[in-house]
Amino acid sequence: MLLIIITVTWLAVLVRIVANPLSNVFQKQLTQRSADPLFVIAATYGFLAMACLAVWPQLQFTGLSSEFWQSMVIVGVFAVVGNLFLVKALHIGDLSVLGPINAYKSVIGLIVGIFLLNEIPGLWGLAGVLLIVAGSYVVLGTKQQRKGFAWSVFKRPEVKLRLAALVFSAVDGAFLKKAIVLSTPTIAFFYWCLFGFGFTFIWICLTLRKQWQEQTKLLFSQKSLYLALFLTVGVTQGASNIALADMPVGYALALFQTSALVSVLFGYQFFNEGGILRKLIGAGIMVAGAVMITMFG
Repeated sequence: MLLIIITVTWLAVLVRIVANPLSNVFQKQLTQRSADPLFVIAATYGFLAMACLAVWPQLQFTGLSSEFWQSMVIVGVFAVVGNLFLVKALHIGDLSVLGPINAYKSVIGLIVGIFLLNEIPGLWGLAGVLLIVAGSYVVLGTKQQRKGFAWSVFKRPEVKLRLAALVFSAVDGAFLKKAIVLSTPTIAFFYWCLFGFGFTFIWICLTLRKQWQEQTKLLFSQKSLYLALFLTVGVTQGASNIALADMPVGYALALFQTSALVSVLFGYQFFNEGGILRKLIGAGIMVAGAVMITMFG
């Protein structure tokens, strides 16, 4: 039984590592075609919520604790804001840079996990997380910087947006883990979709009242790209929930960051982004940190 759990959990991690950068590709492609980031997020949440109701009619709507509902409200708010910052960052920045920056999420998740879930990391696990962050220094560097990194990179608007996104998503991950413990990965997934759609719909009514018709037409004209996004986001979040159910938040978020290698390759393949060798080396250092967490954390 333990072997089955381990197999399912690690399969979920591997699926998530590939699916998440792929969803970022579709998000970036849509924003390049004039799709509004907020509308993209709302459409994703709405489609996934309807898919849940169609596929899982046995979903639980009653008997859930007040602590679960409080956690899901926080998850909904933080996930929406985090995703909005992420899509905006992808619109103006390189996927091969913004993907690896996500390594900082593991540190935030580790800290939040300590205080919220009482998950205390081991020394090797902590060292692995620090190695992941160190790898991002190489990714953020440029040819003009001898040391490969400078604090000035944090002044770039796309980096600021990506850092803001990961702060919100790291806190969201900790509360999502709490909601999963109080229910199941499937129930938490459904309410992640439902609350996310509710909050983004209200936001759209307040800010996009003059653009929603134009954005809806774009959705139908780019329906294949939107569908690909819906599927990859759904797979990403479903795999995340399964992994979070059986792993500490900090370690799970750290392992997710091995998708940095995939992000760098996708940035080169789909958007012809440069500095591929340097970024792969930095992403490789991050993967080494994840391996350290896996083996010794």
